[in-house]
Amino acid sequence: SGVQGENTTNVFEVRAQKAYAETKAAYAAAKDKDEPAWNLGRTCFDLAEFAPDDDTRESLALEGIAACRSLITRSPKSAPGHYYLAMNSGQLARTKTLGALPLVREMELLFQKSAELDKKFDYAGATRNLGILYFEAPGWPTSIGSRSKAKVNLIKCVELSPEYPDNHLYLMEAYLKWHDEKGLSKAVSAYRE
Repeated sequence: SGVQGENTTNVFEVRAQKAYAETKAAYAAAKDKDEPAWNLGRTCFDLAEFAPDDDTRESLALEGIAACRSLITRSPKSAPGHYYLAMNSGQLARTKTLGALPLVREMELLFQKSAELDKKFDYAGATRNLGILYFEAPGWPTSIGSRSKAKVNLIKCVELSPEYPDNHLYLMEAYLKWHDEKGLSKAVSAYRE
């Protein structure tokens, strides 16, 4: 079973490497176009999930951040640009300890802006990620973590894109962690519909 899981991981990592190489080439050929920029941001984030160490993760995150910052500078209404800038900032935050806090606050603003520009992009991804951010971050005064904000955003992403299983799963995970049996039961029922 462990070997099969390892092979599956390798398949996904190989796909991520291929997609990254393709989008990097497309971006190099068309740096002034929006889609190649945010696609590079997307594939930098995806490949960073397989990073063997913090240096590799940081390098990929910074490349994605640069492409997305360039994009939103010229196209400030790009929901994908804000979204993947936030996602790559999250990868960068994973490589930091004390330096992660300012990145978390920036991610919050970027996800809010992305949701405002296109609430359905990536199956309500900005709203889902806001919910996850509020769920996982430490609370006040240390950081932005908030059970009430997490709940609002996780419920909202299910309402916006009920067809996307992860939206339901993150909401169920939150209810489970909060020991909210009534909320969990309701979320499971909604998922089964």
